[in-house]
Amino acid sequence: MIRKASLSDLSRIAEINVASWRFAYKEIVSEEILYKDFLVEDRIKVVKKWMADSSYSLYVYEDDENKIIKAMMGIGKCEDQDKQDSFELHFLYVEPFYSRHGIGTQMIKCFEEEGQKQGYKEFIIWVLEKNEIGKRCYLKSGYSHDGSTKIFKRLNMKEIRYIKNLT
Repeated sequence: MIRKASLSDLSRIAEINVASWRFAYKEIVSEEILYKDFLVEDRIKVVKKWMADSSYSLYVYEDDENKIIKAMMGIGKCEDQDKQDSFELHFLYVEPFYSRHGIGTQMIKCFEEEGQKQGYKEFIIWVLEKNEIGKRCYLKSGYSHDGSTKIFKRLNMKEIRYIKNLT
């Protein structure tokens, strides 16, 4: 089941965020950043801030049988100047142990459904250029690179924008 996140999910969301970064970015981000600068206790504070100021609508994927949260995402209005009428998947992380089980695909479908409910027809996802795992998932879900790039400041790495139109 995919549902809105609650404060009781805070630490699990932070754990998934950290574990996913360490898995997906192990070949592209330094170990120092992944294991010294990107810690669960710090991410708990960040997630708490996201929830407090409503930066994004946070959702979790919770297993119906055992109630384990296996994924999380943040969605909302696109922040790109040229895409003010678009809906953005700001981040999506699946616990690495549960990756390749279709959870990410279900989360993307939920993102699109939520955007459509709010009247959006264009959907945006930014992904690190070197993140092959993410790019494969988004391509499989019907997204394509629109040629736009930017620098993800925290890592000083290039991101590419994926786009999908639903009418």
